[in-house]
Amino acid sequence: MKRVITYGTYDLLHYGHINLLRRAKALGDYLIVALSSDEFNWNEKHKKTYFTYEQRKQLLESIRYVDLVIPEESWQQKRSDIHEYHIDTFVMGDDWKGKFDFLKEEGAEVVYLPRTPEISSSKMKHDLYDAASIEESKTNHDDLNTDPGNV
Repeated sequence: MKRVITYGTYDLLHYGHINLLRRAKALGDYLIVALSSDEFNWNEKHKKTYFTYEQRKQLLESIRYVDLVIPEESWQQKRSDIHEYHIDTFVMGDDWKGKFDFLKEEGAEVVYLPRTPEISSSKMKHDLYDAASIEESKTNHDDLNTDPGNV
């Protein structure tokens, strides 16, 4: 059985994540997703997630390509995960290209998959923030133009 592992936060799950997971699973028989814990996201990645670890884990477990979800609690655990879970292939998005080549020394093939270019969690957050700002500006503008005598 060929085992594949990938890592990520998987907050605001979208079709780009699904594409990555589908392509990662296609590289083997068993896909493990190491999901960044809330503490790791906050303390090491300096990210606040919208969904909690448990909520994100539940979402990932419902995806047919994912066989197992484990917590990612440190940058260093990748080496030990390769051995503990008998990993054949380590997969990440190509925005990390070259960063994990050292895992080849642990006996794993390292594959960087192209991202789905038109979508990302960061883009979604940005677009939602912009939409909220426009709506707030519009509401404030409407409030200024309301004649209190007509209310």
